[in-house]
Amino acid sequence: MLKTFNLVASTYRMRENDCISELWFFARELGDKRLEASRTGLPSLIVARTSLNPEEFVAAARKAILENPWTFRYLLKLVPIHVVVDAELEEIARAALELAREKLGPGESYKVEARIRLNTISRDEIIDAIASKLSNKVNLDSPDKVVLVEVIGGRAGVSVIPPEMIVSVEKLRREARRRASQERRGREEGQV
Repeated sequence: MLKTFNLVASTYRMRENDCISELWFFARELGDKRLEASRTGLPSLIVARTSLNPEEFVAAARKAILENPWTFRYLLKLVPIHVVVDAELEEIARAALELAREKLGPGESYKVEARIRLNTISRDEIIDAIASKLSNKVNLDSPDKVVLVEVIGGRAGVSVIPPEMIVSVEKLRREARRRASQERRGREEGQV
């Protein structure tokens, strides 16, 4: 597994290599000829490092899916990672709080999401270590930003991102279908 990464992706079980190829080809389309990606040792989970800004990479993937819902056949979810640290509570909290000071505006709400894999650290411990030190308002339903912690074994990726930066391919496909249906209805109504 890559020790430093700035993207976490999920795919179908036994399709990890196909997803890595898909990410590699997409990165090339964006001008990134140095994308590295690897399996994590867990089924369906991939980490990658792009030479591009990871938020721009994810935004481009989001746009591509909305324009063509079948841009990706194997990718299921994609998230940008701002910093990778050792998967120790103090390190994770320090990184998350530094990012929050930088990326969370004074009036913005947030929620903390922690996904733990191959580690005994507690999700609740991570959430408490971060949320107890932030003065912003918590909003679990529709926050302005998500403090995201992805623990994979001995490494933890941390981000502070808007919720739309957590790209779920299936949700975007549904959104693309809904938009296409609305556009079709609009054209039909305009012809009447």
